[in-house]
Amino acid sequence: MKKIAVLTSGGDSPGMNAAIRAVVRKALYHNIEVYGVYQGYLGLINDDIRKLELGSVGDIIQRGGTFLYSARCPEFKEKEVRQKGIENLRKRGIEGLVVIGGDGSYRGAQRISEECKEIQTIGIPGTIDNDINGTDFTIGFDTALNTIIESVDKIRDTASSHARTFIIEVMGRDCGDLALWSGLAVGAETIILPETETDIKDIAEKIQHGIDRGKKHSIIIVAEGCMTGDMCASELTKYINVDARVSVLGHIQRGGSPTGADRVLASRLGGYAVELLLNGETAKGVGIKDNRLVATNFDDIFKTSERQINQRMLGLTEELSI
Repeated sequence: MKKIAVLTSGGDSPGMNAAIRAVVRKALYHNIEVYGVYQGYLGLINDDIRKLELGSVGDIIQRGGTFLYSARCPEFKEKEVRQKGIENLRKRGIEGLVVIGGDGSYRGAQRISEECKEIQTIGIPGTIDNDINGTDFTIGFDTALNTIIESVDKIRDTASSHARTFIIEVMGRDCGDLALWSGLAVGAETIILPETETDIKDIAEKIQHGIDRGKKHSIIIVAEGCMTGDMCASELTKYINVDARVSVLGHIQRGGSPTGADRVLASRLGGYAVELLLNGETAKGVGIKDNRLVATNFDDIFKTSERQINQRMLGLTEELSI
């Protein structure tokens, strides 16, 4: 293999730059030319592809976001559009493509490998949602988790000072990992997840029980894939008389300098992706399971049932929030 390309696609996540850096430097170490595709799949079809050198990825490991930029590209689902992108890779002699992103990004990489056998594709899980099969953790999850923890710790000061119930809406799409992990970390009284059934009346009774024993404030973490914070507040006040306030953390969860855990994870996965290409592997997503690097076929990643919430952790949060 003489030439590879790397792109970031979908929502950005802290640690993407560290992953790009690892891909570029690992490839250059093995005397492979590396090209960066700017603006994700949109840049691939628009031929926004530029050669990268060692200096191209200098001083980026600590930066959030992605210096290659990212963009949504729904038109990439069309075969004729994909062929345009494939031709832009072919004309440069690019034999391998590393795609950093989530489920939709993986599907684009799978289509390229199916429609152009001479181009190998490897996916790296880059999303704060932690919703990709084939890995215990995705790049950006730990940083987003710490951002939520820091934010809720500050909100708790106000909640305590004014004896209020605060409802914190966090990201995660249809995966409740951010809500579950952050809820446990901040000692939330209640966590509402898309993977479990929610009875607002039960939550109201739990909060009232806390008030009756002298508790001055409550923290409720709501995953966006379940309901909005405003919906939760509206339903809650039907059963209990509390001063409920809503904070939607929003895109602040995607930004910021990646944590040490995300930098290390991104570096390990980026280097492993290049190793797989060198070994002739294709149509696989890299990941980490039990602290071991693993590679899973895209087909297996897609056909696996939805990621299950950690029931033991969920049970622990309920036991600790009495």
